[in-house]
Amino acid sequence: MKAALLALVLAASPAESTSLFALYAQGQYDEAMRQGAATGTAMGFAIAARAAMADAMMRPAPCLECLKRAEAYARRAVAADRDAADGHVWLAAALGYEARIVGLVRARLDNDPAQAKANLDDALKVQPDNAYALAALGGWNVEIVRAGGKFLANRLYGASIEQGMTLFDRAVRAQPRNVAVRYQIALSLAGLDAETHRGRIDSELEAAIRATPETAYEKFVQGRAAELLALLKRNDRDAFESKLRSFQGYP
Repeated sequence: MKAALLALVLAASPAESTSLFALYAQGQYDEAMRQGAATGTAMGFAIAARAAMADAMMRPAPCLECLKRAEAYARRAVAADRDAADGHVWLAAALGYEARIVGLVRARLDNDPAQAKANLDDALKVQPDNAYALAALGGWNVEIVRAGGKFLANRLYGASIEQGMTLFDRAVRAQPRNVAVRYQIALSLAGLDAETHRGRIDSELEAAIRATPETAYEKFVQGRAAELLALLKRNDRDAFESKLRSFQGYP
């Protein structure tokens, strides 16, 4: 009973949730962050974190300060309600992209990989079919293997390509027409081995391009998906790898 009452206290009204998401969807990120944080609710902070992440991803160069802002909002969302899956998802996303800027050694010292996985696990406990969490956890497995090799990835973190692929498949089943999810899966596999996974990468990019974007961010990444697919079809490997690294958030 106490937990249920607390959830009601921490929740924003349906109208408030709709208006905040509309700001995010329209690309009004500063206002979404301001109004979301002002609610003092888990939902408001989660939307602020999501807006901060979109703002960071759409900038022409990596922005650690932007990601730290997303992390701060996401931590406040989780603190307000540990059962709010979105807070965990955007916290994991912020930590993952921060690691690409500060480097693997610093990220491991800060325990970022373990924190990211723990938050994604928490999100999936609450929402087992959360496509963003599934795709992000699949990407986490793939990134850990890419950075440390199969043996160390499995030994230190329990990560594997097989788990990553299974999670990607679950994400697609959960939301097959989600532009951002399909695009993110393509990025993860291209970062691992673009030649080995070429067929799956092509299909994910094509799916992202075919889908109808529902937010300004989805429209943005749809354009990026088209750029990557065009480079793949031209077999312009150097240009593809350069663009991929930039899109993945590496400095």
